[in-house]
Amino acid sequence: MTEEILQDNKTVEQIVDDMNLFDDDLMSMVFDGNNEATGLLLKIILKRDDIEIISVVGQREFQSPIVGGRNIRLDILAKDHTGKHYNIEVQKKPEGAHIRRARFNSSMMDSRMLKEGQEFSELQDSYMVFITQTDIFDYGLPIYTINRHFEEIDDKFDDGSHIVYVNGSYKGDDAVGRLMHDFGCKKSEDIYYPELAKGVKHFKEEEEGRKVMCEAVEKYAEKKVAIKVKEERSLMTQIVAALVADKDNDTIIKELNCTLEQIIPLRAVMGK
Repeated sequence: MTEEILQDNKTVEQIVDDMNLFDDDLMSMVFDGNNEATGLLLKIILKRDDIEIISVVGQREFQSPIVGGRNIRLDILAKDHTGKHYNIEVQKKPEGAHIRRARFNSSMMDSRMLKEGQEFSELQDSYMVFITQTDIFDYGLPIYTINRHFEEIDDKFDDGSHIVYVNGSYKGDDAVGRLMHDFGCKKSEDIYYPELAKGVKHFKEEEEGRKVMCEAVEKYAEKKVAIKVKEERSLMTQIVAALVADKDNDTIIKELNCTLEQIIPLRAVMGK
């Protein structure tokens, strides 16, 4: 989303107009604190009627316990009345929903469920749900459910960890198809499920909610720009160090994953 602002010079208003629920900023806003909408989504995707959501938080950040380790920001973190945890992510690009990211997110959820002194048997089930705009597995299925199993006896290994991918391009005439249709809608009037239409209408079409959405887009864009500037400065410092060490262009490009255009001006200034 922010990349669109940076690359296409779109205004914040245009960005918000073009948003749908596949945009994590809007999706997080619509579902944050919205037990009803989150329960609807999970009941459809997991094909269960017994889910009663008691808490939902959008854009929840988990810090790595390791110094220098990778942190993650979850689009949606929900909890039901039995203690089960659900991480729901939307992704427009396939690389953002890499299967090893699902593993990483699941582990970060699990590591926070038990308190000191609790038994491992008390660890509740966790669900990592990726809703991708395209069919990243190319089997044409609406939903892909991944659970561990014993290979030798082809039986379930029920450790309570569940990973689910939802094909956002699915257009079937069923609950999942209607849900994915709704995720692709830019206007609330085109959405089937009122639980979703209400949130989209508020944050895109009503003055108060739209103001909040625009401010979130601006804030996120500013943060991304700051990060990009910081990364570019860090890269320049590394290139300078490589030039001081008399490394050739090919070596620098390979080691730092940079371009020749980034090296040449610095080499000229340094007389290298």
